[in-house]
Amino acid sequence: MNNLYKIIFTIIGFIIPLTSVWSQTISAGMPVFEEAVRRKQLLGQLDSTLSFNLRPIQANTIYSAQIYNDFSFFEVNNSKSINRGVKKSKSFTLLPLQNSSTFNTGRPYGFGNGAMIPNVGFQNKISAGFAAKFHFLNIQFAPEYVWAQNKSYSGFSDTFQESVIKAKFHYWNHGDNPERFGDGPYSKLLPGQSKISLNYGAFEIGASTENIWWGPGQFNALIISNNAAGFPHLTFNTTKPANTIIGSFEGQIIMGRLESSNLEPSQFDFLNNNYFRNLSTDWRYLNGMTISYQPKWVPGLFLGINRTFQQYRENRTNSFGDLFPIFEAFTKKDLFTNGNSVQYDSKAQDQQVSLFGRYIFQKANAEIYFEYGRRDHAYTIREFVLNPEHARAFLLGFNKIFQLSTQEKYIQVRGEMTHQQESVNKNLRYFYLADNNTSWHAHYQVRGFTNYGESMGVGIGNAGSNIQTIEISLIEKLNKFGIVFERLANHQDFYNRAFERDLPENQPWVDLSLGLLFDYQWDRFMLSSKLQFIDGMNYQWQLAPESTEEYPVGKDKFSVFAQANLIYLIGKKK
Repeated sequence: MNNLYKIIFTIIGFIIPLTSVWSQTISAGMPVFEEAVRRKQLLGQLDSTLSFNLRPIQANTIYSAQIYNDFSFFEVNNSKSINRGVKKSKSFTLLPLQNSSTFNTGRPYGFGNGAMIPNVGFQNKISAGFAAKFHFLNIQFAPEYVWAQNKSYSGFSDTFQESVIKAKFHYWNHGDNPERFGDGPYSKLLPGQSKISLNYGAFEIGASTENIWWGPGQFNALIISNNAAGFPHLTFNTTKPANTIIGSFEGQIIMGRLESSNLEPSQFDFLNNNYFRNLSTDWRYLNGMTISYQPKWVPGLFLGINRTFQQYRENRTNSFGDLFPIFEAFTKKDLFTNGNSVQYDSKAQDQQVSLFGRYIFQKANAEIYFEYGRRDHAYTIREFVLNPEHARAFLLGFNKIFQLSTQEKYIQVRGEMTHQQESVNKNLRYFYLADNNTSWHAHYQVRGFTNYGESMGVGIGNAGSNIQTIEISLIEKLNKFGIVFERLANHQDFYNRAFERDLPENQPWVDLSLGLLFDYQWDRFMLSSKLQFIDGMNYQWQLAPESTEEYPVGKDKFSVFAQANLIYLIGKKK
């Protein structure tokens, strides 16, 4: 697979200037546009059968005369036609020049930024390229370059007692989430949002390194989001809802390759030397599937399922079962080899599965959604029904648009909560597995559902972090002025393991933050920005210098996170 990508990207490498108008896809998490298109659907100006459960979204799928006024810079597949007489079958389009910058003071903060890393100081990502279409062949080339200051900072302390340090390394030894990505400035050139594919009707088959997003979440996704860098994968997917007599379907099957960070987790070498179990240098094979269904008889309702398996390449055979484990049974008791029941864990595979739903209240210009996931095979269906709390995570969210007196302006209120913290169920029912108990995106055999050290789905931290977000904004076309409130409870599973019983004076580390949002369009420039103020209470579970045994006081840390995404558009304004 690596050789295939090297050939593709070498042939179509920088053969044109890196400037822009419109991409063939709206990449997963693309600033301004992905949110704006979703908003258009709630306003009744976009196909109501589009689920938003499978992203990136094809530009042709969302294009319509109703939304064209707000997207007047974009001429989908027509911007620079090779043959003006056959515009729909042959085209050449320069993609937007995108520059994303972040700045963190004192500690890393922020997630869902693709190839960018958890970083202190300044960080920048730049991307550009082209998209070309020749009948059913599509090529998109959009490399990304990331540079980060990657300053040192005060992370997990080396002064805790040994039981706390062992608890922290328990989760580090079941995942791949380093505190810092190396000892100095960081840089990486990646193929980014690139792909080559063949299209027919509503279906596509090809090879890609694009970020993908599965599920209805706006800020997080349980299985796969844009939190980590895109990974090389072969894909068979829909490009628009596929209509049938019972409703419409969207879906994707992928075969991909995930890489480890090859970094030690702590910033203290002596802790790594004493407690860290070295990462495997082998890459991980990923097989995944998502299906979303919109029933014909219930307009606005979407239901679906996600499932992924990952396995180190050295443990995988070339059998159909190992290449496509997504089609195997959902319970361990139903798995057989040569007619005999086997101990499933000997296959050293890591599974995740989630169920999701989304409902659009078209008349109310609103939506609600959920996703519920589980990481471990149930032994039987009965065990799953009796014990749904085991190895689970979930998210809930909503979006509501209030139209003001003028039809050009709206108030948007949206929110989401993501819960990864394990239920107390694991201590009551599975106390004998204490050494192997892990959190969402972690595994005792396949070290973390990550790519280059960042979680593939939820980006707020491993070891049971939870977050609640609410945003209130004034919207005018593509412009937005708003505020966002967040509460992030960091690594709650680790806290319960390390402190709750023996060291109650060390309280949970909780971040409360207020953010200011500003999106604006100046002619050919689009700016999407955020300025966030974070109060880290009991930062890294530490006690303040004035703390005493009788009056314990947690150490607080104030920090600032700033983000600016600048998009430059070249084209004819209508």
